[in-house]
Amino acid sequence: MKTSVFLGALAAASLTAGLAGAATLDDVKAKGFVQCGVATGVPGFAFTDASGEWDGFDATMCRAVAAAIFGDPKAIKFTPTTGKTRFTALASGEVDLLFRNTTWTLSRDTDLKLDFVGVNYYDGQGFMVPKALGVSSAKELDGATVCIQTGTTTELNLADFFRANNISYEPVPIETNAEATQKYLAGACDVYTTDASGLAATRSTFEAPADHVILPEIISKEPLGPAVRHGDSEWADVVRWTLNALIAAEELGVNSGNVEQLGSAATDNPELNRLLGTEGEYGAMLGLPKDWAVNVIKSTGNYGEIFDRTIGPDTQIGLARGLNALWTQGGILYTPPFR
Repeated sequence: MKTSVFLGALAAASLTAGLAGAATLDDVKAKGFVQCGVATGVPGFAFTDASGEWDGFDATMCRAVAAAIFGDPKAIKFTPTTGKTRFTALASGEVDLLFRNTTWTLSRDTDLKLDFVGVNYYDGQGFMVPKALGVSSAKELDGATVCIQTGTTTELNLADFFRANNISYEPVPIETNAEATQKYLAGACDVYTTDASGLAATRSTFEAPADHVILPEIISKEPLGPAVRHGDSEWADVVRWTLNALIAAEELGVNSGNVEQLGSAATDNPELNRLLGTEGEYGAMLGLPKDWAVNVIKSTGNYGEIFDRTIGPDTQIGLARGLNALWTQGGILYTPPFR
């Protein structure tokens, strides 16, 4: 759910980014928690459970940042944001970072004064339609009504796709996934378009998921990842290397069940030792405890554990790893070296 630029509307907010972006790590330590901007509710990615606690793929990665800093994944507060409000919330300092199905684009990285510190999910935009509509390709949607989140790259990609294929559509603007679901199921639109992962997540909540088809076309690249403000490299490093630690841990065979044992003494793998703090002073370089990565992996599991638990094939969402498999297993998930 990628938001478009809305450069005019956010110009004033982006001017404050440099001021709000300074010394975030010190501010976070002083207040005792991380304030994380998430979606208003996307099954599997960021949602509140029956007890009102935030859970999901993105929410867990927010908790990983808290565990890196405080050794406590509960040292976190969540702020739900829409496609329109998320960048303003970050630029103004209302939140410390975004983990919110947000696509890394040039204009967001520069004109909006954001820093994307990595990709936690490689995605692409798709289309969902009722099976009863009888279409098998997005190219058959001429004249369709389409539920589309305003303020998103989805909106721009949709216009490009229909124009390139010389077909027309009628947009039905919505602001949240919940609103899209309501309108789509009520027949207010023929089609719902967003990230393919979001479509799978939404369909999983339907009473009759099999009555709805995700069409085969993927019309864009949507590298989704955490964003912080420009002008605060120290904070960006903490978020970047927390994500990298989750990925590296999976590659190195470190998980929530064995991390404490592996981190108790040096092993014969130097990179593993550097990751877990038994060799070198890499925690100090980040302004974090020596065992920061141990605390992260112990609290949340590695990248694969988080994926499998929240959105993987055995969950209601049912997503395959695909591009998000490790580079050693046919995907493109890759982290710079810990050295």
